[in-house]
Amino acid sequence: MERRIVILGAGESGSGAAVLAKKLGFDVFVSDFGSIADKYKELLDRHCIEWEEKKHSEELILNAGEVIKSPGIPDKAPIIVKIKNAGIPIISEIEFAGRYTKAKMVCITGSNGKTTTTSLIYHIFREAGLNVGLAGNIGSSLALQVAEDDKDYYIVELSSFQLDNMYEFRANVAVLMNITPDHLDRYDYEMQNYVDAKFRILQNQKPEDAFVFWNDDPIIRKELPKYKHGKLYPFAEEKHTGAAAYTQEEMIVFTEPTPFNMELEELSLTGKHNIYNSMAAGISANVAGIRKETIREALKSFTGVEHRLEKVAKVNGVEYINDSKATNVNSCWYALQSMKTKTVLILGGKDKGNDYNEIAGLVKEKCSGLIFLGADNSKLLDFFGEYGLPIADTHSMQECVEIAHKMAKSGETVLLSPCCASFDLFKSYEERGKLFKELVCKL
Repeated sequence: MERRIVILGAGESGSGAAVLAKKLGFDVFVSDFGSIADKYKELLDRHCIEWEEKKHSEELILNAGEVIKSPGIPDKAPIIVKIKNAGIPIISEIEFAGRYTKAKMVCITGSNGKTTTTSLIYHIFREAGLNVGLAGNIGSSLALQVAEDDKDYYIVELSSFQLDNMYEFRANVAVLMNITPDHLDRYDYEMQNYVDAKFRILQNQKPEDAFVFWNDDPIIRKELPKYKHGKLYPFAEEKHTGAAAYTQEEMIVFTEPTPFNMELEELSLTGKHNIYNSMAAGISANVAGIRKETIREALKSFTGVEHRLEKVAKVNGVEYINDSKATNVNSCWYALQSMKTKTVLILGGKDKGNDYNEIAGLVKEKCSGLIFLGADNSKLLDFFGEYGLPIADTHSMQECVEIAHKMAKSGETVLLSPCCASFDLFKSYEERGKLFKELVCKL
């Protein structure tokens, strides 16, 4: 029993956890209620790991000493309820992998900006010549890297779902970008449950660790006194006592541990939200002792993240931008805020309890038309129907791009920034973004 580990979900994290568990000598079984991708089947077979797909065989699962579950499986799933009732501990792949490495962990969470900030920190560490891995929601599974090629540092993007099943794991540098309503469907529509999940990034921090956070976020400021944490490194738009980074006269000023400045126009990423991402990344690298010259050069040379405000093409004077990774309303707010021209906005997908009031003002100010792309767009039609803007109701990417091509005038922008998860029409936000790019490039 003790040595039996069952892994639920055979995607990137699950298959990686299986390889590490097998290498450590555990009796390993992998079960996926959906179908397993061929590349993961090959990985499991290569390591002689037993697996099943399209079902959960209870007799092979409920005899586990510990269960590692994919972050995508909700706690209400019948098999999870049975595992809990049997008293079997459930952990995340990150929790499991963290037990078997001595690497320093730089962990990033938040409702928005996680992926860009994580990628930016990874870029700086690599430019500094450090032995570093990229893991969590992006990159390769942490467990697989620990099993096959352990590193000195890992830059780990953590979702609230991953944090939910983490207990002993310690972030040497914890970065919290912001907290806005997201995934409320998984947290009983209770904002506090989601906030509590995000703050789990601080559990187990020691005084010598670092907590980097956005000081202008009212929720973070309100919650912070409840928690033990490492040394505080807040970043803010304006100078205030104790800020580790702030903006002043078109510059970012980094104050500690090593003070240095950088002109905003030197940053490779544009838009206010990317100034925050650059501050968080710069502080994290500064705390790790990376030279200020290296940080400055890396913040200049970073090329951005796919599906995040990614310029696709200009067709007949119309700029097409792929922001498919905007799976919540706040992400779309940032995208709209950075638009310099009138915009045809593409919205829709699997709604997670969204409140569109947050973008209402920006839609009225910036948009020349709206295209809804989803299996069921009735909520969007109800909310935006009165705005007096041209509206199209579409149910495929082909139809959506054709209408965008007709609707947008020269000098305008077509922005795919859906506010919603992709699972109604697409496998993932990546698939949604790739298809958008392919079809735009055929125009």
